[in-house]
Amino acid sequence: MSAMNEQSRAAARAVDEARLWRRMMDMARFGATPAGGVNRAAFSPEDIQARKLLIEWAAEFGFSTASDEIGNLYVRRAGTTDEAPAVTGSHLDSQPKGGKFDGAYGVVGGFEALEAIERAGVETRRPIEVVAWSNEEGGRFQPGAMGSAVFAGDFALEDALMAVDTNGVVLRDALRETLDSTPAMARRDMPHAMAGYVEAHIEQGPRLENDNLTIGVVSGVQGLCWYRVEVFGAEAHAGTAPLKGRKDALKSAVTMVAALEQLMADESDTVRFTVGRFECDPGAPSTVPGHVLFTVDFRHPDLATFVDLGGRIKGVCEANARGSEVTVERIIYSEPVVFDAGVIDLVRGAARALDLPHMEMVSGAGHDAMHIAGLCPAGMIFVPCEKGLSHNEAESASAPDLAAGARVLAACLVGLANR
Repeated sequence: MSAMNEQSRAAARAVDEARLWRRMMDMARFGATPAGGVNRAAFSPEDIQARKLLIEWAAEFGFSTASDEIGNLYVRRAGTTDEAPAVTGSHLDSQPKGGKFDGAYGVVGGFEALEAIERAGVETRRPIEVVAWSNEEGGRFQPGAMGSAVFAGDFALEDALMAVDTNGVVLRDALRETLDSTPAMARRDMPHAMAGYVEAHIEQGPRLENDNLTIGVVSGVQGLCWYRVEVFGAEAHAGTAPLKGRKDALKSAVTMVAALEQLMADESDTVRFTVGRFECDPGAPSTVPGHVLFTVDFRHPDLATFVDLGGRIKGVCEANARGSEVTVERIIYSEPVVFDAGVIDLVRGAARALDLPHMEMVSGAGHDAMHIAGLCPAGMIFVPCEKGLSHNEAESASAPDLAAGARVLAACLVGLANR
């Protein structure tokens, strides 16, 4: 551990594996599913319970708490000055059939790092904060990563407040209930200055486990774009309509998907291309389909490739319409994010000093850190998850790996707070 100063070493040593695991399991009670996962939608009663538990933990140590207009929740340990804080965090909401660790680890592990720094008696010049960003998953209200995107100015607050869930509940009303559940909570403005940000997360993929490594030093987040494609043909009788005269929306859509698959062919297996939704109407065995809706999720870490391939999706769909009409709407666009070299070095140095096997990697999934990276130096720490499973009730991570990530995080936060 020679690469770290004594304060960072003390903070890392004070991380308690059993305490962290116990807190992870305590948090997992809210929204627990029979299959062992978590269903904790943003601004739901379960989400409110999770937030209140974090507030209770903070009160035990006299850490202050506050929230802002989109419901982001902040826990602050004071520094010797009121300079911009060093910040860590993630989210507490989950997918409808999510796991115990996605997001929650970044908040609970962040709090463990904060507690370890406190118990070690480490004094920092800057305050250190843990933030629970609201509605990262986007399972109930779209888009995802809403709390961090609104904070960073990448998404308008008024647009966020007008989002509606499948039951017709408006986000503005659900958020009001959440904020009203803690009426004494101090309020923060958005955005406010941060000296640096580092987020801990399970990898959500198999690389660390496959390579028997403990820490992922995350250099960035690959770009993401989503498209909604609608194909309009003409319904007809399956027994009487000649094949040559049909406008079969399903056949047109299948041709488009096949052409997109060819476009995205990549021997290096770097491209990520998914058709995750495919709906055919009217869905009757003896009727030629008149309408198909499908979605495209495309991701790549290289900006030039991301722009090139993503920009060709619409044209490929139009060129393979086979007589049907097609509309292609881009609904999400997020270019690749490259994290700060200084934060990357801080994470790498802590992993090396703690003798933790590690590798540099790009995140395939989006995270709150990609929005915060536009405001201050930012980075991420990954730990393995079993079989790479995530967004799945079977999602799992080991207590030693979670503690290792929290030790790296604690060291990094002390480093950021004393810069």
